[in-house]
Amino acid sequence: MTSDTTARIAQICRTCGGGAPVDLHFCPQCEKILTLGRQGDYFAFLGISRKLNVDTADLEQRFRTLSRQFHPDYFYNAPPAERRASLERASYLNDAYRTLRNPATRIEYLLSVEGMDRRRTERAEGAAAPPADTVPPALLEEVFALNEELDAVREMRAGGARAEEWKGRLERAREPIDAKRAEHEAQVQALAAAWDALIDTTAPASEAGGAPERRRVLEALRERMLERNYITNLLAGIERELETQSGHEVI
Repeated sequence: MTSDTTARIAQICRTCGGGAPVDLHFCPQCEKILTLGRQGDYFAFLGISRKLNVDTADLEQRFRTLSRQFHPDYFYNAPPAERRASLERASYLNDAYRTLRNPATRIEYLLSVEGMDRRRTERAEGAAAPPADTVPPALLEEVFALNEELDAVREMRAGGARAEEWKGRLERAREPIDAKRAEHEAQVQALAAAWDALIDTTAPASEAGGAPERRRVLEALRERMLERNYITNLLAGIERELETQSGHEVI
């Protein structure tokens, strides 16, 4: 058995004792469903490469095919271990599909499996986690400007300004944040394309001394996603302000 083959044997069939690669669902020796144990990742489980631009139609087809294979009805008369294995794989499949069908959660998951989760990286490097309300440096200007506008709107409200006046000001305050979000979407898409171009030509960034260019793209993706999440929170804050103030109008 070659070392490459040995590395891929990561599952042991509890029915016949044979070994199976991590990305198989049924034992290649006895064809029984394998107990869900150590898995490679959601990408491998669904049989797709670890890329960010995914063919959603293909992803859905894979999900439906595996759903049928794991369906508990097929294991109704099977031994308890096989029935449990079908339920475990069906549950894991649902989690994988929900995660990978959404572009944002797909990126977050990729960062995690590539060892680029922010909290994990900070723990590994011995760095303290930043406060939850820390503003990403690239958004300081927008955050300060928005806070000033929100204070001004509240003063207008307290002074009895008409609803269309303060609502119009809030809508105008939203425009630079929306523009920043569009800019980040373009940056994330460009980085996703760069990742997909690199994935087949470089070593995993999670390996010791992994490919610098691949790691650089992951680090940039991580920062863009942190900023993107903050932008989403800013826009949600504007919506809450509109809803709160509108509620006061009704009262």
